[in-house]
Amino acid sequence: MPNAWVHAWDLSPFIAVLHTWGSALTHHPHLHCIVPGGGLSPDGTQWVPCKPGFFLPVRVLSRYFQRVFLEQLNTAHRQGRLRFYGQHQALANAQVFANFLQPLRHIDWVVYAKRPFAGPEAVLEYLSRYTHRVAISNRRLVAYDQHGVTFKWKDYRAKHHKRYKTMTLKTEEFIRRFLIHVLPKGFHRIRHFGLLANPVRKSNLKRLRTLLNNNTNEPDETATNNATDTPKATFPCPTCGAAMTLIETLTPTYQARAPPL
Repeated sequence: MPNAWVHAWDLSPFIAVLHTWGSALTHHPHLHCIVPGGGLSPDGTQWVPCKPGFFLPVRVLSRYFQRVFLEQLNTAHRQGRLRFYGQHQALANAQVFANFLQPLRHIDWVVYAKRPFAGPEAVLEYLSRYTHRVAISNRRLVAYDQHGVTFKWKDYRAKHHKRYKTMTLKTEEFIRRFLIHVLPKGFHRIRHFGLLANPVRKSNLKRLRTLLNNNTNEPDETATNNATDTPKATFPCPTCGAAMTLIETLTPTYQARAPPL
């Protein structure tokens, strides 16, 4: 990661989840990233939110990502860290590899960023499906016989009920597709950056919760310091342990009754 980005992400929490497979077990490596709309000020005294309705310049980030990705790919090739087999062996030659990458410099790369429709909880629930799962679950397996392995898959190019199909692969091909999604030793599916990095996560989360609570629960100018006032009840969050504040109590509009005898 470039030094400028490392400095920026030091001040903001950032979670990346690696997802390598498509529904048909094809090789489709990509990252799902969760980045909050804000970060910690350089002096660590306040939380600095992004502008309302604006997160980051997507077009600028797209071009930046394109340049950095291709530069790092060329560096890996020069250092001999890339291996090519079968029909791709010719790419081991530096000139052939450079010619192969050249068209990628003249097309638009897209960094897709959007606000979660159903809130952050829905995003976390969606990504949690990939953190401790393999490329295919048992419920998608249909049959195994002399023809191979048959399983269910979803064709995202089709619409509605036509999306759901079955596919049969020879046993060797099924095993090959499955194994390309087994991470090599030492690789991690989930990485935490910036304020959520493992060595400083606990202390940073405590500081962030304090700052966010101070920003959202500003003191009411009309409030008094009367010692007889009853304090608002607080309850610990079952997920993170932080204190939850009682905002409003909703009462039913109908009279509850006992079940019929």
